[in-house]
Amino acid sequence: MPSLFDPIQLGAIQAPNRILMAPMTRSRATPQGVPTGLMVNYYAQRANAGLIITEGTGISREGLGWPFAPGLWTDEQVEAWKPVTGAVHAAGGHIVVQLWHMGRQVHSSVIGGQAVSSSATATPGQVHTYQGKQDHETARPLDIDEIPRLLNDYELATRNALAAGFDGVQIHGANGYLIDQFLRDNANFRDDIYGGSIDNRVRLMRQVVERVASVAGVERTSIRLSPNGESQGVDDSNPTALFTTAAKALDEIGIAFLELREPGSDGTFGRTDVPKLSPAIREVFSGPLVVNSDYTSVEQAQAVLDAGTADAIAFGRTFLANPDLPERLRMGAPLNQSNWKTWYSQEAEGYTDYPALESVTAE
Repeated sequence: MPSLFDPIQLGAIQAPNRILMAPMTRSRATPQGVPTGLMVNYYAQRANAGLIITEGTGISREGLGWPFAPGLWTDEQVEAWKPVTGAVHAAGGHIVVQLWHMGRQVHSSVIGGQAVSSSATATPGQVHTYQGKQDHETARPLDIDEIPRLLNDYELATRNALAAGFDGVQIHGANGYLIDQFLRDNANFRDDIYGGSIDNRVRLMRQVVERVASVAGVERTSIRLSPNGESQGVDDSNPTALFTTAAKALDEIGIAFLELREPGSDGTFGRTDVPKLSPAIREVFSGPLVVNSDYTSVEQAQAVLDAGTADAIAFGRTFLANPDLPERLRMGAPLNQSNWKTWYSQEAEGYTDYPALESVTAE
């Protein structure tokens, strides 16, 4: 079986190892969704990953409600991403951007209008805004006549991603955001061709992937799903049937890779007793499969590769705190621990100041 440190072909990308950097919201852009110089350094520091998947990046103002998160719908945003991709490439790395529409997970004070979703529902609890946490609001259902406009937004963001120098794109279909809201039956109560049966609920995901792939090519298109358990109030009564159907559709399209976020019963950032579905998905998806959630050691990650359940591992918070994570794992070196208080701040602290091994050794 392959080692965690062996190369892997992810569509058009020849990744030098199977240690991927998972997408993580970090809130270092401007309020207009424009990447900053801090982000250039942050991503360049982590270019040793087999592949970097960026933080969620908005396809439109409508879909981006997280304060200080970046976007890809304006020329200014595209130009500001170019130094990021350029720095990663100069360091020998590969980087794809995660395209994000948050659906009902946004607040009107951030986007300047009512949130949209599959149906008129609201997320439990509160949402981050520029004025602090506020209660989630009820979204309005996307009208079927608005779907073409939504697909156009994904197409524009994909074209902008390529213009900005990204090696490909990942569609955010997980974590209770818009595509997930269409997929799962406790958030989708539609009675048109996008609701009801599993095939209908998978329809939007398929159309988004096909539209993105028509621009980027299937070899530069991927998607993230979160098949097991509730996520931000979104859940399904029959996840195995739903997500194996979704995976079959993705296999037919021929995407570069599929990433799954799968928390366990002992998860440290979300947990569930719903079994992981990667073994069932592995049976119907023939492309590279990447798994994520609470992987912190070589032994833990290698066991998944040895079992044949997945082909690569996406590390999140562990990569956040260890810019040289592949080398640390290879050497069995101690790992830095992330400071959760700085995850969503706007400063360099807890972002670009985590020490690499050479600086630790020099001390």
